[in-house]
Amino acid sequence: MKPKDMLAAERASLAEFLYTLSDEDWLAPSLCDGWRVRDVAAHMALDAIPLGVYLGAAARARSIDKLNNHFVHEASEMSIPDLLHHVESGIRPGPWGHLMPSALHTDAMVHQQDIRRPLGRPRLIPEDRLHYALAHPDFGANPRRYTKGLRFVATDVDWARGSGPEVRGAGEALVLAMAGRPAVLSELEGDGVPTLAARMG
Repeated sequence: MKPKDMLAAERASLAEFLYTLSDEDWLAPSLCDGWRVRDVAAHMALDAIPLGVYLGAAARARSIDKLNNHFVHEASEMSIPDLLHHVESGIRPGPWGHLMPSALHTDAMVHQQDIRRPLGRPRLIPEDRLHYALAHPDFGANPRRYTKGLRFVATDVDWARGSGPEVRGAGEALVLAMAGRPAVLSELEGDGVPTLAARMG
């Protein structure tokens, strides 16, 4: 499966899952600091935003955090049906999906787990997409900040990378660790975990 196809599949999986949420679930906190489930869902509709609108907002925001929060705020008054339509409109890769499908695929996987984990709704991630995400972390999350000088080893799929003290765990937990999610630290083992924890603050 090509990266763009994996990206579309991961986004479609998220959209399908969102239809199963209750009204309370939509307002629950996610693993993203300060964002509710509905905020993460709105953030995932990047390719539903017209390129000109996105670039204009980016020029005004001047930082990725301010830009992300701008579009989350823009979607804050959407009804749940409208928000679902918004997410579905961004499933097929648009300009950004064509430009950086690998990073956005992993970003979509991380954000789906940002929603699922606090809700206690685990998933079985397709092995090919999990393996690809491990090999292609989202550069927007600055993964080298967490992985430099450490060896990450997956215990459920055939994947390892890096050199140094080891960080071992399930592939899904490693994907989240490389995106800086401290919620997975308790699921990891190895001499490198204290270093990783310190880097996450």
